Amino acid sequence: MRGDLTEQRVDAVVNAANRDLEGGGGVDGAIHRAGGPEILETCLEIRRTQYPGGLPTGRAVATTAGRLPARWVIHTVGPIYAVEGDDAAGLLAMCHTESLRVADELGARSVAFPAISTGVYGYPIDEAAPVAVAAVRAAATRVELVRFVLFDDAALGVFARALGTG
Repeated sequence: MRGDLTEQRVDAVVNAANRDLEGGGGVDGAIHRAGGPEILETCLEIRRTQYPGGLPTGRAVATTAGRLPARWVIHTVGPIYAVEGDDAAGLLAMCHTESLRVADELGARSVAFPAISTGVYGYPIDEAAPVAVAAVRAAATRVELVRFVLFDDAALGVFARALGTG
């Protein structure tokens, strides 16, 4: 669907985070701004106690959702397309499967994803959408509803084609 990820009434929204878990631009910044300081506080605690070197690409962790309508935010670090090269698709798929694994641990039944890595990380959306859709479809998960929430009509069209609905 086309929409604002921060307004989704789902159990968990997935954040396209940076490895420092300190907020930033794009989806990451929007989630932190809308959700409030509780999200950053929890992220900093995760960095201090679990990932002092930063969250590795493809991994995922959960925090409170603060003021968002969701219950949780699942933070995952997508691949930087120009850096990861041949490993980019595998790492992008891992972002989705790891996020769903974390959702299962939380007991989440509905999850909303952005188009991970397609912003400043430079992953071409026409390459990213089929990887994301295939990873979600192949994931062994108890999540009942997965929603891709896209910022504009062009991205929506690409994901609709990847889903076979457009």
